Amino acid sequence: MTPISMHAASAPVFAKMLGNMLTWLEAAKAHAEAKKFSTDVYLTLRLAPDMLPFPKQIQIASDAAKGCVARLGGQEIPKYEDNEASLDELAERIKKTRDFVLSVPADAFAGSEEREIVIPRRSGDPLKFDGSTYLRHFALPNFYFHATTTYALLRHAGVPLGKSDYLGG
Repeated sequence: MTPISMHAASAPVFAKMLGNMLTWLEAAKAHAEAKKFSTDVYLTLRLAPDMLPFPKQIQIASDAAKGCVARLGGQEIPKYEDNEASLDELAERIKKTRDFVLSVPADAFAGSEEREIVIPRRSGDPLKFDGSTYLRHFALPNFYFHATTTYALLRHAGVPLGKSDYLGG
């Protein structure tokens, strides 16, 4: 059995789920149109009062994907403004993120299993990982937390999504 590469365990995984997220946003737009309400309603969604709102869930999922691929691939992390104010703008961010994730060549990930990954924090010491631990125990769980929350918010708002939409084709 051939072991999975760091590239195969990250970039295409992120790209697929980012594509699924685009499908969810299209479904949300169609739902709002069918029910005759503004898609801006989605921008205020939260599962709990102390939770970050819908746009922030997408922004953080985007940051997790692009940050992981950049760190593992030895690239500069693209900086986005975090100012998306519509479903269309959030979809554009997702597309930009997916394009970046797919642009980093597989060979750039060579040796990233052992590469030191340092994540600065607003307060306290930075988090430090080897690449493999970072991918498996920090980047992927963080990405999926925010992607799943995005899905749950839309589902809670009545958007007709199911497990197959989450998993994608």
